Order: sequence, then C-alpha cells, then structure tokens
Amino acid sequence: MEIKGIAARVYRLLAASFFALAAVNVQASSVESMRLWAAPDHARLVFDLSAATNANVFSLENPARLVIDLDDTQMGADPSTLPLNDSAIESVRTGVREGGGLRVVLELNREIEPRHFTLTPNDQYGHRLVVDLEYPGESAVENPIDPIEAMIRDQEIQAQRASAQNQLPGTAEPPSDSVPVEVQEAKPHPRRDIIIAVDAGHGGEDPGAIGPSGTREKDVVLEIARRLASEVNDTPGFKAVLTRDGDYYIGLRQRTALAREQKADFFVSIHADAFTSPRPQGSSVYALSQRGATSETAQWLADSENRSDLIGGVDGNLSLRDKDQVLRGVLLDLTMTATLNDSLSIGGQVLEQLGRINRLHKSRVEQAGFMVLKSPDIPSLLIEVGFISNPDEERRLRDPVHQSGLSQAIFSGLRDHFERFPPPASLLAWQRDNQRQPSGNEYRIQSGDTLSAIAVRHGVPVNQLKQANDLNGDVIRVGQVLQIPRS
Repeated sequence: MEIKGIAARVYRLLAASFFALAAVNVQASSVESMRLWAAPDHARLVFDLSAATNANVFSLENPARLVIDLDDTQMGADPSTLPLNDSAIESVRTGVREGGGLRVVLELNREIEPRHFTLTPNDQYGHRLVVDLEYPGESAVENPIDPIEAMIRDQEIQAQRASAQNQLPGTAEPPSDSVPVEVQEAKPHPRRDIIIAVDAGHGGEDPGAIGPSGTREKDVVLEIARRLASEVNDTPGFKAVLTRDGDYYIGLRQRTALAREQKADFFVSIHADAFTSPRPQGSSVYALSQRGATSETAQWLADSENRSDLIGGVDGNLSLRDKDQVLRGVLLDLTMTATLNDSLSIGGQVLEQLGRINRLHKSRVEQAGFMVLKSPDIPSLLIEVGFISNPDEERRLRDPVHQSGLSQAIFSGLRDHFERFPPPASLLAWQRDNQRQPSGNEYRIQSGDTLSAIAVRHGVPVNQLKQANDLNGDVIRVGQVLQIPRS
C-alpha cells in the first residue's frame, strides 16, 4: 500500500509538471516573420507573432542601437532576409535574453526616434508588434516645395482666412474714410506652380484589396499615382507631390497633413474598388459628404477604406490644431463649403474624362465620409479607378497602357478646372491675364502702380476697388487685371 501511495504521489507530481510545462508552451510566443518598409522619413519593422507578448524597446549609444526585448518568445524567422537598404538599420542581431525571452538588436546608421505598439489579429494578420523608427527633421516627401513657393501659398491662405473673418458678425469693413491709403507698389507676379498632392492608397503592411489573380491594390495604385505625378510635373505651371513613393504605410491623417505641409492646391487619392461579387466594374469618383454617404454602397466603401488605419495602428481623426483658434469655426463652415464645391466641380470633370476610357460604375460624383477627404482648406477627391475584384478589370489595371490612360484622364479633368479657375498667384493666372485684353472697365497693373494711384486715376474709393476684386490686403501684382467698379 505504501509503495502504491508513493507511486500515486509521483504520478501526480509528474502530471502537474507536465501540465505546467504545457501551459508555458501554450503561453510562449514565436516570431513567425519579420517585415520592414523604408520611407523617406521613417522605417517600420513589423514582427508577426504566434501569440501576444510583452515588449520592451529602448535605445543604447556608442554605438547607436535599438534593443527590442520580447518576453517568453523565440525566433522562428530569418532576420537576414530583411531589405535593410534605404533604412536606418545597418544590421540585425538576435539572441536569447538573460533570464529568458528573445532579444533583437538593431544596429543603426542614423539618429532615430523610436515608438512601438502591438496590434491584435484582424482579417489579414495575427498578433503583431510594430516598431517605428522616425527620422527627426526629415520630410515625408522626397522633394519638398521651395520655401518661397511655401511663403507665397501661405500669403494666399492668410488672405482667404482674412476674407472669412470679415464675414463674422462684428467684423465688417470700416467706413471708407478710415481705410488707410495703399502706397505699396505692385510686386512682380510669382507665377507659382499649382501643387497637386497625389496619394497612392494603402501600402506597406496594408495591401488593400486583392484581386482573383493575386494583384494587390497597393501596387496598382502606386503605379497609377506615379504616372499621374509624371503627367503633372511634365506640364508647365503644375507640380506634383507624392504622399508615398514606395511600398510603405502612411496613416490617413498623415496623408492630409502632408498635403497641407506642402501647400497643396488639390489632393487626389487613388484606390482600386472591390466587392464580394466579381461582377461589378467601372471607375468611381468620390468627394466628401457633409451629411454622410449618398448611397449605401458609398457608406460601405467609406467604412472599408477608413478601416485601413486600424491595420496601420493610427487613429484617423483629423486635427485642426494648425488653424487659428478664432477662425476655426468659420473655416469649417465657410471654407469647407467652398472647398466642397470645388471638389464636386473638379470631380465632375474628372469623371467625364474617365468615362472616355473606362466604364463608369457611377455616372455622377458620389459623396462619402472618407478620412483622407476631410481637409477643410484643400479640395479633395478619392478615385476608385476600377474593380480589382473583377477578373477582366484586374487584368486591365495591371496593363501599363491602361494605367497611363487612367492617369491622363484624371489629370485632364484637373487641368481643365485650374485653367478656368487658376489661383491668383499661379503661372496659369498670369498667362490668362496676359493673354486677354482688358475691357473698358478693367485695368492691367503696370510696374510702379499702387492701389491708391489706380483708385484716384479711375475716380473710385480704394475700399470699393478692393471689394470689387476680392483683395484682402495691399498686395497687387504686375500683369494682374483689376475690375474697375462703376461710380
């Protein structure tokens, strides 16, 4: 009996040890793969994990390193396959941490600001640890605009805000006898470029929709965006800014922030549509809706695109902290109305051009709550170039000739609008003013002119002259044509 009792106790101890080891094995995680994307201003390293785990990330100096410690984790991937070119990572070392767990050491070749976060499983991926290496002082775009261009664009924006402020109660124009006399001489015309922000949707760990043959939306739209940017840059008076020019992810909020930083006159986001059925096909054009989507399909699609930020680990709320506190409400109420009207007008022209080379899924500009369109001061469109879920359209979307046709159609619609309504300081505005002869009630500004001298010459008050030409300050340009109000 005693021997049996001892045996029973040993059996229970062995069983308890076995289940304890099994529990440890269940809780332990392994790195199944590692993925790296290099952008101009950051690099993103993603660890695909078999289970959730705790991570500790810290920096070391002399030499510069970033250490990533993962509790109860083992390495099941080969870090030597990571594409380190164009990133801040010189090499990757891994080993077992003292006390257990996995240690990954990134040897760095430049200064970084690290941040990290974990993501729970979704439709595409399991547990993930995301480590971002941000490069302080670097621009997210490869060729930022010239500082003088930025200054000129800022002056135009300030004039727009001043005009909006004048529409507030209690900020009416002062009486004409209190308006100071303008003595500033006409400045040379800036002839600045019209800046088009071209946004290729998705990217990096977010492939977007995937076609029946495996075509990834992120790859197709990047090719079309690059072709569109070339069309823009090859046209005098226009300049393109790509929000991404490689296979990396940018948050939805950051895309609009980049457009604003680059003083864009227009923002266009390129996507490829998808549906659960392979039958739908054709291009669609979307502008922002102030009151929600105009159709159930548009709302479903808006939700699908906006969920991209859940993949990237960035929330999609638009920040207006860069706006003056006093004018915030006015900008949202007045500027957004004008911006949306421009978006709808341009969208109609783009849709017309797209209809000449491709079937249209919708015959009018749809409106939905896409996060990338929520910029109150930049007219914006989201263009679904076709249904990647349709086998025939998937094949066409991979065709370079069709991609060029799509990019040409999009730019043709944009160009038609800006040729009709060029920004005041742009090359297109200068060309328009110098190509037409002033009528009897117009005057072309000459070198040495001042606003007050022009007003006296034509016998009209300065404030009326400014009001007739929507002038919010004393800046006038050589070659600019002024409307002379009738006295």
